Amino acid sequence: MNCSTQRIVGQFLRQTAQRRFKIRSRRWKSTFETREWSTPLARTLANVIKTTGPVPIAAFMRQVLTSPEGGYYTTKPEGGEEVFGKKGDFVTSPEISQVFGELVGIWTIAEWMAQGGKKSGVQLMEIGPGKGTLMDDMLRTFRNFKPFTSSLEAIYLVEASPTLREVQKQLLCGNAVMEETDIGHRSTSKYFNVPVIWVEDIRLLPHEEDKTPFIFAHEFFDALPIHAFESVPPSPENEQQEQEIMTPTGGTKLQRPPKAANTPQWRELMVTLNPKAVDENIKDEPEFKLTLAKASTPSSLVIPEISERYRALKSQPGSTIEVSPESRIYASDIARRIGGSSQPPRTAAGRNAPASSAMAKRIPSGAALIMDYGTMSTVPINSLRGIQNHKIVPALSSPGLVDVSADVDFTSLAEAALEASEGVEVHGPVEQGHFLQAMGIAERMQQLLSTVKDEEKRKILETGWQRLVERGGGGMGKLYKVMTIIPENGGRRRPVGFGGGVPV
Repeated sequence: MNCSTQRIVGQFLRQTAQRRFKIRSRRWKSTFETREWSTPLARTLANVIKTTGPVPIAAFMRQVLTSPEGGYYTTKPEGGEEVFGKKGDFVTSPEISQVFGELVGIWTIAEWMAQGGKKSGVQLMEIGPGKGTLMDDMLRTFRNFKPFTSSLEAIYLVEASPTLREVQKQLLCGNAVMEETDIGHRSTSKYFNVPVIWVEDIRLLPHEEDKTPFIFAHEFFDALPIHAFESVPPSPENEQQEQEIMTPTGGTKLQRPPKAANTPQWRELMVTLNPKAVDENIKDEPEFKLTLAKASTPSSLVIPEISERYRALKSQPGSTIEVSPESRIYASDIARRIGGSSQPPRTAAGRNAPASSAMAKRIPSGAALIMDYGTMSTVPINSLRGIQNHKIVPALSSPGLVDVSADVDFTSLAEAALEASEGVEVHGPVEQGHFLQAMGIAERMQQLLSTVKDEEKRKILETGWQRLVERGGGGMGKLYKVMTIIPENGGRRRPVGFGGGVPV
């Protein structure tokens, strides 16, 4: 290359570098570091996503609901008592009317009687007890059934929130001392001389062969993390393609492997940052949004394969499903406590433990009542929602200040329960309105109303119980469902509220 040519090339390269520099210097600057985030937890989540990339919905839900640093249930609000109720973000059925808890208590007595009325070893367990209102109304009802209360051994509350645990303690135990234990905390019921024991996870409670657990979960499963998936069609580039590259000896053709399988695949919906809000700082744009993963994730390869219901939808591109593996774990645990285990538990390495360590139960006993909103038989889709100040808000907004939940897949819970224990059977779900009517809510309300003279109080009572059973316009009576897990009896006995009568 002569000197003239070198000068021309050098000048061209310098001009190109200058143009690149000018282009680079004109780029707008991200406001990520300087923006004012909606909550401290939002900043924390944004830093995680910026570092690692989009995260599953389940990971996002777990943080916004139970993170010790700003989670909805664990730290908001101060004192914890305003999460539920008229002054909180939403009102639950037990908060609407005392009759709801009373009828759940009556159902428990009826099921206890139907199983022969065990004289000892009866346990009460509630998962996610909220303010403790449901359990308080039940215990107050039990005072009228001395044979049942004399059989009570302990009351267990599964609660991850320290603030809510304190609210529950004040309501259920009054001034009784609370002390720490190996598995959680312990106090004494103000109604009976029975211990009240708190744990953060039901799996911390021992499985005991000779116990009779009655387990309750009201608006608990809807708050458990979900994964969402969408079936995508096969890639059009699924055939091997040739690519020619130049080598010192000439052109060489390479065979590129297929980019995707030639069958539909699940892709996971992930939570990612919204550049319009985070980078461009456009007003009213949400900080987070959902995006479809560009490739398979470990979750999308494994989770949708756990049920034939999901596998059947995979072949239909565009199908979406929501799956809660944690819900299935809880349903399995509940079933084993009632009916024993169908197989040995898994070890940490994923292998079956020795058969002798299986949670055997010679005679299945106890029952579970699951009350929540969700689908009767279909797989939930697009149900992720946020609730704040009694209004529906975007689920990904204001992390830590918004309650995030999703529809419960009752069929999935039933599948998990039946797979976990051959000693149980499942009834329902039935609509809450039908369940309460069968339990005699109308008759009980007439008894209450006959003793109330104040017209304002009468109106509150009447409005409350009607709200629990109403079916029109998305009423609670239709929206909410009830399902039960009881000892297997060959279908010879249906429990009360699910087509069966009160035992005599």
